[in-house]
Amino acid sequence: MSANVLVVHGGGPTAVINASLYGVVEEAKKSGSIGKVYGAIGGSGGILKENFLDLMQVPEEKLSLLLQTPATAIGSSRYALEQEDYDAMAGIFRKHGIRYVLLNGGNGTMDTCGRIFEACRGEDIYVVGIPKTIDNDIAITDHTPGYGSAARFIAASTAEVGADVRALPIHVCVMEAMGRNAGWITAASALARKKPGDAPHLIYLPERPFHEEEFLEDVKRLYEEKGGVVVVASEGLKNEKGEPIVPPVFKAGRAAYYGDVSAYLANLVIQKLGIKARSEKPGLCGRASIAWQSPVDREEAVLAGREALRTAMAGGSGVMIGLIRDENEDGGYHVHTSAIPIKEVMLHERVLPDEYINDRGNDVTGAFLEWCRPLIGPELRDFVDFKEEYEKMGVGK
Repeated sequence: MSANVLVVHGGGPTAVINASLYGVVEEAKKSGSIGKVYGAIGGSGGILKENFLDLMQVPEEKLSLLLQTPATAIGSSRYALEQEDYDAMAGIFRKHGIRYVLLNGGNGTMDTCGRIFEACRGEDIYVVGIPKTIDNDIAITDHTPGYGSAARFIAASTAEVGADVRALPIHVCVMEAMGRNAGWITAASALARKKPGDAPHLIYLPERPFHEEEFLEDVKRLYEEKGGVVVVASEGLKNEKGEPIVPPVFKAGRAAYYGDVSAYLANLVIQKLGIKARSEKPGLCGRASIAWQSPVDREEAVLAGREALRTAMAGGSGVMIGLIRDENEDGGYHVHTSAIPIKEVMLHERVLPDEYINDRGNDVTGAFLEWCRPLIGPELRDFVDFKEEYEKMGVGK
């Protein structure tokens, strides 16, 4: 008798989480030994409600739309499971003929994956994790599906804001990027630069303590030099004591909703330096933007979904599919997958290493740019800049 698959989405969605779902379904069809591929509607809570949709019944023309559909087509959640919930799951899986359980999410979801694996020990049930998070903070894997698209979005948005500020250089603009404890998204704004002097002019990451006086010194110097300054700051900036520079508005467990760091920094500039400043907070706009989806990210998300089912069908369980970067003599970018024991990634947060952050803590290094650039896909477009032509013609002198 054919075995069934269950796919569960957890946590915040991305621009490519549906691509992993598509990869699972396509691999199931290719195998010829899978009966149904269920999607748990509404995340982990959907398991307990037995609210499942058989994706094998979805026509191919609709299924292929998953590759360009933002967020998650089957819904997600941050439902807090209790031990009795885990204990009930094996029975639910048996009832629906589910042999392969694939959980697609970030750190919290990988923790859930590990707990479901433990709850199903001794059963003919195989549990595998598919990494997903724009924050890129899952341990061991080189990067996570979802990050490349979020990185492309912040880089493109920073380039566009930079063009605006260059055109009307009368103020400081502070952009806020997502990432509470890990500054991977914030750091990716540096890919906006095409030449020296391009925005962002300052980058502040949660991996380093934020020093208010140094920030104001840097802003003042750059403003006097350029007339317009673009700053990109993480939502999770902390002071020397490890306290958020803007206290959370709400916090419950791992979930925290911070106040506006960008507004706080813009107000500092106004009040302390007397310079016009404004804040921008793209927020959720960058989490699942299909307009700026990275094709590399999408392809790797499909790969992770396919490989998760292959691994489970081969008897793998209690593992997460990792993307491992290959070292190539030709200098090209390639990855391969690896089954990582789930215990090695459960709630282990990966932050930027020191070699990716400059000494003053207000920018990234060339090593980070080299690592990140392949993940966002095609180079961002150039903007027209007539500054050199002005100088040649003596305009403005």
